[in-house]
Amino acid sequence: MIKVLFFIHDLSGGGAEKVLVNLVNNMDKTRFKITLLTMFNKGVNKQYLNKDVEYKYIFNWSFRGNQHLLKLFPPDFLYRKMVPGNYDIVISYMQGATTRIVSGNKNNKIKKINWIHNEMSKKKLVHSYRNYKEFVECYQSFDATVFVAKSAKDIFEANTNLNNNNIVKYNTIEADQIIAKSYEKIDNVQLNKNQLNLITIGSLTHQKGYDRLLRIICKLVKDNLRFHLYILGEGPLRKQLVDYINKQNLSNYVTLLGYKNNPYKFLRFADLFVCSSYHEGYSTVVTESLIVGTPVITTLCSGMEEMLGCNNEYGLIVNNNEDDLYKGLLRMIKDDNLRNHYKEKAIERSKYFNTDNTVKSVEDLFIDLLKDKKE
Repeated sequence: MIKVLFFIHDLSGGGAEKVLVNLVNNMDKTRFKITLLTMFNKGVNKQYLNKDVEYKYIFNWSFRGNQHLLKLFPPDFLYRKMVPGNYDIVISYMQGATTRIVSGNKNNKIKKINWIHNEMSKKKLVHSYRNYKEFVECYQSFDATVFVAKSAKDIFEANTNLNNNNIVKYNTIEADQIIAKSYEKIDNVQLNKNQLNLITIGSLTHQKGYDRLLRIICKLVKDNLRFHLYILGEGPLRKQLVDYINKQNLSNYVTLLGYKNNPYKFLRFADLFVCSSYHEGYSTVVTESLIVGTPVITTLCSGMEEMLGCNNEYGLIVNNNEDDLYKGLLRMIKDDNLRNHYKEKAIERSKYFNTDNTVKSVEDLFIDLLKDKKE
């Protein structure tokens, strides 16, 4: 039995947390004993963990300034204090503090993996480290670094010139469950099918670009178009977004629905999914949109061309700026034929996302790394 530990900040409502739960739930428990360790005991995705996955946490609640506090201690000290137990493989599943901590493992018999989910600039990479030199030392201690998209890998290598067994493994998506949940009835929310319904889903953070999306909505309102945008998710920018909606009199055009346990039924109801992100890794929700057959328009971020094609075969990709996103949205709202075309292409592309294949790819990686150890 191969003992594997996944270490992540928490199990909140983000895409990385969701796909981690998908991955560990679907791994072969006859071959792998899985432990999931979180820095903080919180997150809506904790409820979806299968009982055959051992769950542990370090702190019962989060506290402000924890990243700065952790940098006061060397990685090997933090590893000894925070990661008890004996494992064959230890994985930091999210770039940041957990990566620095896992790098502190000095036992060469334990394989270490670093998982990166986003387009990372040098500044972002160094944020959890004392300096760039420490980041490089920590990175070089890993046996492999996994990226969720080739474009994320390319950006990392261009920014750092580092390539120490950098590989790509796509996110695990439970397609069958998503499709089943998408047919559940929508209660307690009044949705109007007699207008064009746009949807976007994600944490209310700067990364998701909701500030520029709302500015675009203002322009589309002036174009006298009939539509409504639903935003699913929670986060620190909620008040700022609500204030902007009220100030610009957008309440008839935009609704913040908050976090939903089942976003898929809303996603399937919508006529168009909008990704306005400034950066991504490999967008879970764009994948989910394709699975339920909802057309996609997105800014050009890491992973989008891998999902939608370099020539917009399966969805419309626009340059990552406000003006091009506005023009693309205007085009998609006005052109019924274009939306119908991308709906058909989304259904076609959905066959690409196979749970068994993505899980087996990760399992094979673990086995190969342990073969290297034996050799």
